[in-house]
Amino acid sequence: MTSEFTIALHALVFLNHHDKTMTSDEIAVNVCTNPARVRKVLSKLKKADLLETREGSRDGGYRFHHKSESVTLLMVYQALHERIISNSWHSGSMDIGCLISSNMAAIMDDIVLELDEACRNKLSEITIKDVNDKIFGKRGIEV
Repeated sequence: MTSEFTIALHALVFLNHHDKTMTSDEIAVNVCTNPARVRKVLSKLKKADLLETREGSRDGGYRFHHKSESVTLLMVYQALHERIISNSWHSGSMDIGCLISSNMAAIMDDIVLELDEACRNKLSEITIKDVNDKIFGKRGIEV
Protein backbone atom coordinates (compact mmCIF):
# COMPACT_ATOMS: atom_id res chain seq x y z
CA MET A 1 0.00 0.00 0.00
CA THR A 2 1.13 3.50 -0.67
CA SER A 3 0.77 6.73 1.23
CA GLU A 4 -1.66 7.88 -1.49
CA PHE A 5 -4.16 5.28 -0.29
CA THR A 6 -3.78 6.50 3.29
CA ILE A 7 -4.31 10.11 2.21
CA ALA A 8 -7.33 9.16 0.06
CA LEU A 9 -9.02 7.12 2.78
CA HIS A 10 -8.34 9.71 5.48
CA ALA A 11 -9.70 12.51 3.30
CA LEU A 12 -12.85 10.60 2.33
CA VAL A 13 -13.66 9.64 5.92
CA PHE A 14 -12.99 13.23 7.02
CA LEU A 15 -15.20 14.68 4.26
CA ASN A 16 -17.93 12.13 4.93
CA HIS A 17 -17.93 12.89 8.64
CA HIS A 18 -18.14 16.66 8.17
CA ASP A 19 -20.64 16.44 5.28
CA LYS A 20 -19.64 19.73 3.72
CA THR A 21 -17.32 21.19 1.10
CA MET A 22 -13.78 21.63 2.42
CA THR A 23 -10.61 23.07 0.93
CA SER A 24 -7.43 21.10 0.35
CA ASP A 25 -5.82 23.24 3.07
CA GLU A 26 -8.46 22.16 5.60
CA ILE A 27 -8.11 18.53 4.61
CA ALA A 28 -4.30 18.70 4.64
CA VAL A 29 -4.28 20.00 8.22
CA ASN A 30 -6.27 16.97 9.36
CA VAL A 31 -4.30 14.50 7.24
CA CYS A 32 -1.03 16.12 8.38
CA THR A 33 0.48 16.54 4.94
CA ASN A 34 1.02 19.18 2.26
CA PRO A 35 -2.10 20.61 0.51
CA ALA A 36 -0.48 20.02 -2.90
CA ARG A 37 -0.10 16.34 -2.07
CA VAL A 38 -3.75 16.21 -0.98
CA ARG A 39 -4.86 17.87 -4.24
CA LYS A 40 -2.87 15.34 -6.29
CA VAL A 41 -4.60 12.41 -4.57
CA LEU A 42 -8.05 14.02 -4.54
CA SER A 43 -7.84 14.74 -8.27
CA LYS A 44 -7.72 10.97 -8.83
CA LEU A 45 -10.73 10.48 -6.57
CA LYS A 46 -12.57 13.19 -8.52
CA LYS A 47 -11.83 11.44 -11.83
CA ALA A 48 -13.28 8.24 -10.34
CA ASP A 49 -16.38 10.18 -9.19
CA LEU A 50 -15.70 9.40 -5.53
CA LEU A 51 -16.00 13.07 -4.67
CA GLU A 52 -17.08 16.28 -6.30
CA THR A 53 -15.36 19.62 -6.53
CA ARG A 54 -16.64 23.15 -6.45
CA GLU A 55 -14.63 26.09 -7.74
CA GLY A 56 -14.52 29.39 -5.96
CA SER A 57 -12.47 31.21 -3.39
CA ARG A 58 -15.26 31.39 -0.79
CA ASP A 59 -17.13 28.12 -1.13
CA GLY A 60 -14.78 26.05 -3.28
CA GLY A 61 -13.29 22.72 -2.36
CA TYR A 62 -14.05 19.02 -2.17
CA ARG A 63 -17.18 17.19 -1.05
CA PHE A 64 -17.94 13.50 -0.55
CA HIS A 65 -21.28 13.01 -2.30
CA HIS A 66 -22.03 9.31 -1.91
CA LYS A 67 -23.65 7.21 0.79
CA SER A 68 -20.72 6.05 2.89
CA GLU A 69 -21.93 2.45 2.85
CA SER A 70 -21.78 2.38 -0.96
CA VAL A 71 -18.07 3.20 -1.34
CA THR A 72 -15.65 0.37 -0.64
CA LEU A 73 -11.97 0.66 0.07
CA LEU A 74 -11.37 -1.29 -3.13
CA MET A 75 -13.10 1.50 -5.08
CA VAL A 76 -10.75 3.98 -3.41
CA TYR A 77 -7.70 1.90 -4.30
CA GLN A 78 -8.85 1.42 -7.89
CA ALA A 79 -9.20 5.19 -8.26
CA LEU A 80 -5.48 5.51 -7.53
CA HIS A 81 -4.56 3.10 -10.38
CA GLU A 82 -2.03 1.16 -8.33
CA ARG A 83 -1.56 -2.43 -7.34
CA ILE A 84 -1.98 -3.17 -3.65
CA ILE A 85 0.89 -5.64 -3.54
CA SER A 86 3.72 -5.41 -6.04
CA ASN A 87 7.17 -6.84 -6.54
CA SER A 88 9.61 -4.34 -7.98
CA TRP A 89 12.67 -6.62 -7.95
CA HIS A 90 13.31 -10.23 -8.90
CA SER A 91 16.07 -12.43 -7.54
CA GLY A 92 17.80 -15.07 -9.60
CA SER A 93 18.35 -15.27 -13.32
CA MET A 94 17.08 -17.40 -16.19
CA ASP A 95 20.69 -17.53 -17.42
CA ILE A 96 21.97 -19.45 -14.40
CA GLY A 97 21.85 -23.22 -14.61
CA CYS A 98 20.07 -23.55 -11.27
CA LEU A 99 16.39 -24.47 -10.95
CA ILE A 100 15.95 -22.19 -7.94
CA SER A 101 17.56 -19.15 -9.56
CA SER A 102 15.81 -19.61 -12.90
CA ASN A 103 12.34 -20.12 -11.37
CA MET A 104 12.22 -17.83 -8.35
CA ALA A 105 11.01 -14.74 -10.28
CA ALA A 106 7.98 -16.58 -11.69
CA ILE A 107 7.17 -18.14 -8.31
CA MET A 108 7.34 -14.74 -6.59
CA ASP A 109 5.15 -13.17 -9.29
CA ASP A 110 2.50 -15.84 -8.63
CA ILE A 111 2.67 -15.26 -4.87
CA VAL A 112 2.38 -11.49 -5.32
CA LEU A 113 -0.65 -11.89 -7.63
CA GLU A 114 -2.37 -14.14 -5.07
CA LEU A 115 -1.66 -11.67 -2.25
CA ASP A 116 -2.92 -8.78 -4.36
CA GLU A 117 -6.17 -10.64 -5.09
CA ALA A 118 -6.66 -11.53 -1.41
CA CYS A 119 -6.17 -7.87 -0.45
CA ARG A 120 -8.63 -6.74 -3.13
CA ASN A 121 -11.21 -9.17 -1.80
CA LYS A 122 -10.77 -7.85 1.75
CA LEU A 123 -10.92 -4.20 0.64
CA SER A 124 -14.14 -4.91 -1.26
CA GLU A 125 -15.76 -5.88 2.08
CA ILE A 126 -14.91 -2.63 3.90
CA THR A 127 -16.74 0.65 3.28
CA ILE A 128 -16.15 4.28 4.21
CA LYS A 129 -19.01 3.83 6.69
CA ASP A 130 -17.22 0.89 8.33
CA VAL A 131 -14.10 2.99 8.86
CA ASN A 132 -16.14 5.92 10.17
CA ASP A 133 -18.06 3.63 12.55
CA LYS A 134 -14.85 2.06 13.83
CA ILE A 135 -13.41 5.50 14.58
CA PHE A 136 -16.51 6.64 16.39
CA GLY A 137 -17.08 3.41 18.29
CA LYS A 138 -20.07 2.05 16.43
CA ARG A 139 -20.36 -1.65 15.75
CA GLY A 140 -19.40 -2.69 12.27
CA ILE A 141 -16.97 -4.79 10.35
CA GLU A 142 -13.56 -5.39 11.87
CA VAL A 143 -11.21 -3.13 9.94
